[in-house]
Amino acid sequence: MKHLTFFSYPSCTSCRKTKNWLKARNVDFKERHLFRDTPTIDELKLILKLTTEGIDEILATRSRTYKDLNKDINDFSLSELLTLIHKEPKLLRRPIITDGNQLVVGYNPQELSKLARKQGA
Repeated sequence: MKHLTFFSYPSCTSCRKTKNWLKARNVDFKERHLFRDTPTIDELKLILKLTTEGIDEILATRSRTYKDLNKDINDFSLSELLTLIHKEPKLLRRPIITDGNQLVVGYNPQELSKLARKQGA
């Protein structure tokens, strides 16, 4: 059984709700501060591979960082996009929770339940 990796940001409301949900159900997880312990390019590739909607599922399109890009995200190659996200983790939606096989983006109790069941919680 793989452990859960929980990419979060302390001032993010959805992150706090997700953390409380996981703790209330005694789900074991490793928390990583999204901006201090940024996902590596390889981790971003894995996260992207686990999405159902591709890059749109993990991009924070309403964020100031995204709006300040002043570029169409479709103009980037995948490699350029992954490098950009790694350098600017504020482009990611929060939180991101994964066990390496399944992904939950944002506070989503229904999807968290599925992930928790796989963890034996």
